[in-house]
Amino acid sequence: MATLSRKKEDRVFEIIDRVLKQVFGEEATLLMYQYLERRYSWRQSEFSEKIEVFAKGIEEFLSSGAYAVESKILDNIYSSYDTLRRAEDESSFEERDFASQIKIAMQKA
Repeated sequence: MATLSRKKEDRVFEIIDRVLKQVFGEEATLLMYQYLERRYSWRQSEFSEKIEVFAKGIEEFLSSGAYAVESKILDNIYSSYDTLRRAEDESSFEERDFASQIKIAMQKA
């Protein structure tokens, strides 16, 4: 069971990494990672394990731009797991934070 969870976390990080690089490019993504590593004293490989802290760090770094990036990450996670956001998930998206949404998507996978 732990291995399955680890694989899901790795897959989530791969999606996050891909989206950040698509949106910001390689150099800016590395700057974000360096910021998060210095700010929270943990490695990139730990981002998906500590998704709440990752989300907080991204929101600090990107400020109001974080919502659009988080939404794109979530869309990619859902499509990667071949699941669509159910209507109740979509309608309550504003009520849930980014980290909670990722956890829900991982549970559905």
